[in-house]
Amino acid sequence: MKMGRAMSKKFQLFLWFRMALQLCFMFGASSEHISFRRSLSNVQSPVTIVINQIQSSPQVVISNGIFTLTLANPGGYITGISYSGIENVLEGGNEDIDRGYFDVVFGKTFQRVHGTSFTVITRNENIAEVSFLRKWQPSDSSSVPINIDQRYIVRKGDSGFYTYVIFDRPTGFPAISVSQIRTVFKPKESLFNYMAVSDIIQRKMPEMKDRETGQPLAFPEAVLLTNPSDSQFKGEVDDKYQYSTENQYNQVNGWITADSEKPVGFWIITPSNEFRNGGPVKQDLTSHVGPICLSMFVSTHYAGKTVAIELKQGEAYKKVFGPIFVYLNTAPSKDKFKSLWTDAKQKLANEVKSWPYNFVQSKDFIPSNQRGTLSGHLQVKDGANKPQNANNAYIGLALPGPAGSWQSESKGYQFWIRSDQNGNFLINNIVPGTYNLFAWVPGYIGDYIYKDQITIKPGSKINLNSLVYNPPRNGPTLWEIGIPDRSAGEFYVPNPYPNLINKLYVNDNKDRYRQYGIWNRYTDLYPKNDLVYKVGVNDWKKDWFFAHVPRIVGNKTFQATTWSVVFKLDSVVRGNYTLQLALASASNAEVQVWFNKVSANPFFTTKRIGDDNAVPRHGIHGLYWLFTIEVPSINLVKGINTVYLRQPRFQSLFQAVLYDYIRLESPPTTLNV
Repeated sequence: MKMGRAMSKKFQLFLWFRMALQLCFMFGASSEHISFRRSLSNVQSPVTIVINQIQSSPQVVISNGIFTLTLANPGGYITGISYSGIENVLEGGNEDIDRGYFDVVFGKTFQRVHGTSFTVITRNENIAEVSFLRKWQPSDSSSVPINIDQRYIVRKGDSGFYTYVIFDRPTGFPAISVSQIRTVFKPKESLFNYMAVSDIIQRKMPEMKDRETGQPLAFPEAVLLTNPSDSQFKGEVDDKYQYSTENQYNQVNGWITADSEKPVGFWIITPSNEFRNGGPVKQDLTSHVGPICLSMFVSTHYAGKTVAIELKQGEAYKKVFGPIFVYLNTAPSKDKFKSLWTDAKQKLANEVKSWPYNFVQSKDFIPSNQRGTLSGHLQVKDGANKPQNANNAYIGLALPGPAGSWQSESKGYQFWIRSDQNGNFLINNIVPGTYNLFAWVPGYIGDYIYKDQITIKPGSKINLNSLVYNPPRNGPTLWEIGIPDRSAGEFYVPNPYPNLINKLYVNDNKDRYRQYGIWNRYTDLYPKNDLVYKVGVNDWKKDWFFAHVPRIVGNKTFQATTWSVVFKLDSVVRGNYTLQLALASASNAEVQVWFNKVSANPFFTTKRIGDDNAVPRHGIHGLYWLFTIEVPSINLVKGINTVYLRQPRFQSLFQAVLYDYIRLESPPTTLNV
């Protein structure tokens, strides 16, 4: 009883302190953004933890004088964040479990993970780290068979908090397939109305109820806003996938209370991609209507089930996801609300410099002094050409596997860097382990893999010196279509239908592919006869449609499409020609190839490949595929020749391929051997 009364009195004093602090923020703020933000940091209040044992709603409340974080005990989900006079920046109208939480998808089960035990890991006036652990029990078949520890860190002077998750799976657990791991935040809808994902992708957003009253389109995520609460959104399409981005750019996203007198920003900052799946160019969700703010650690988006984490019966597994930083900032006036995005980017830069953090308490998070480095110099020798420095190449470490396997790898850590213009690279802060070194170079086809596995030990400083990549090539180029950059972005992307637009991308040619329904334009352009591309006459930037999709012939009725590449040979050299066929995406699709005559059996087929669903998810690429097809000269003639490319699968309009690059090579000569 005495302890309970003491705790209650302590909690009351804490609430009084928090209320007084909020009043100070509301009425005593500086007129300048930067000085205001610094005044928060200069409060220098000690970090406090209050454990509220109210039976109906036990909580853990952590404050540093700048903000207050309220967590369910022992569930670990976030019920409230108090900041800058806002009692709760999260959506208080939602249930407690539906404001800030961590979830996984395993098999066909979606689960929000709640802790079952709470522990204070460390607490002093400068920092607090707390743990919400959920241990898997064999009797609980509805829960993901992994021990999951959710951690939160609050530091003195920080305008935000860190959170990370530890997966720990001892031997003996059952087999499992995990297809999604993420952290979700739902800011207060009545306040947060401006979303920012990049310098370009940012705008005021419609509300969730606008989607609910809108017209569903070809798939649930896409809705035409027919009766929005704000008329400026009428006639627009809203789809969360229109705001996806690649891992390499997905470092800060969030929301702003743009209509507030003193706007507030809510941001997720990801200082490292080492714990994400699929490598640097894998695309994933960011923020979208809700408002919802996501940190995606693992997903099958734009890749398919091939990138799920597959754990065998009895297989042990351990990995740390994060930490990420949830950042809160404020501007002095309404007209300065966009400065919050600029400030969030600067905060990201500071967090990147601090990575890996030295204050994380888990022994499973490896600090910088126990990590290693890898350096080297990469060149490219393409056929008979002299070696060239691999300018701006993607170079990275991932778990051992064949060349290119990094793009579907999700279990381990990945460490990527871009080489400089001279091909030099340095990868810092590598977690100890055994890896393969992978690379791919824009402008060249294929994947590089270093001949030996590389073992990184604590403190390792490995220099591989000079490396040479020989991209696939059997002979000189006769003709080519596209740019080998693993994207279909260079091809013709049509204008959207005027009644199905997202205004954000109307004048953005680079991101036009994000518009809804542009795949239907193929049928408009080729209602009866398919695309014919004449080498030397047509321009692939204008005449090669970005997606090889079926033709629409009726209501939910489609037909296969066959594209033709017409070219002239002045002579035919005896030997094998080579068709290099690189795909930027495939979705339950197939490419069949013929030369000069279509018959019952194709000369070559990829068979059914891919599951990345890039076309309806407004992606310009998914997973990369390369097929090197040898073509005996007997299949070609002097004069006019035609390569036929058929996509024969049409149960759905979205069974499609995106081409990256196509090249025909003549038979090998002594010059290119």
